[in-house]
Amino acid sequence: MGLISGIFTWPLTLPVRGLIRLAELIQEQVERETRNPATVRRKLEEIEAMRAAGEISEEDERQAVEQVLRMATRR
Repeated sequence: MGLISGIFTWPLTLPVRGLIRLAELIQEQVERETRNPATVRRKLEEIEAMRAAGEISEEDERQAVEQVLRMATRR
């Protein structure tokens, strides 16, 4: 990129780069939280409580548990 084009495009590219970095930071934080053992345990306990209360079927429970575990081990 030349000096002149850099001067004119800088005000446009800087906000885009900042937005991309912000999205990356948010994604990293979400991944850390979904892998946190305490968070995984809490989600599994919530699913178990919903099943015990009759709010979800056994099949729904199985699918929800699989999804939580898949998210916790994904990378």
